[in-house]
Amino acid sequence: LVPAERYHCAEFAKLEAERMWPRVWQFACTVDHVAEPGDYFEYRCGPYSVLVVRGDDGLLRAFQNVCRHRGHLVAEGKGKKSVLQCPYHAWTYNLDGSLRGAPAMDQNAGFCKSDYRLPDIRCEEWLGWVFVTLNPDVPPVARQLSKVEDLVNDYNMANYSETFFETHIWNTNWKVLAENFMESYHLPVCHAGTIGGLSKLNEMICPPGEDAFNYHTILKDETLKIAMAHPSNKRMEGERRRTTFLLAIYPSLLITLTPGYFWYLSLHPQGVGQVRIGFGGGMSGGGGASGGW
Repeated sequence: LVPAERYHCAEFAKLEAERMWPRVWQFACTVDHVAEPGDYFEYRCGPYSVLVVRGDDGLLRAFQNVCRHRGHLVAEGKGKKSVLQCPYHAWTYNLDGSLRGAPAMDQNAGFCKSDYRLPDIRCEEWLGWVFVTLNPDVPPVARQLSKVEDLVNDYNMANYSETFFETHIWNTNWKVLAENFMESYHLPVCHAGTIGGLSKLNEMICPPGEDAFNYHTILKDETLKIAMAHPSNKRMEGERRRTTFLLAIYPSLLITLTPGYFWYLSLHPQGVGQVRIGFGGGMSGGGGASGGW
């Protein structure tokens, strides 16, 4: 068993923030937030702020979200911009992170704009999910999650569309939420009035965890039509057409994936007893051979 103090010890949370989080891939956002040139999304975890940006060239990049002049945040939240301009002294950056303009700085001898681009952060896209890391040596996301891709290949997850996104602050340790998601044993009791009644314990499959993820499956009752594969979906067969995957991608991305819809939680610790939640979800692709609902 995990010692109880790891859930309420501030020193242990500090060690996680210093030694674990910067060294692993962290989920930032779905590609729906950064689909078009100029789209940006600010990802925060603890003291770090990272800006994920779709460039004019269509490439996805991530930067340390700090102006090179006085360290002010360049952009917050999410949105669309033709350039990235710091609101403090109006230093302006192109969407590729290069410095475009710095008012009156050309009066300083030796000032060179090429010396002041936004620092790059490693960024990769996997099946419609965007990940960032501060570790230059961690293996690519696609390699780490290749088994996940094999498990859900017929779901065509990259074709799902996010339709809602919310943020919340919950007063708990992030690991409590992650561990709760890793089992659905509580569904028939805690969610009896909603999804619990459609989730049978004797139909749940809970394999051992993998190095980079954990998962289990539930066969949803066919009366929950939204969770079923659409009749026009010819990819999925048999019980796969009503199988829900619950994917816990370490350390903090929790995905409920059905043939018809998905939802997710991303966990961003703010100390030992508070966690910022990103809560999003949506529907599978349109009808036809490649779609769901």
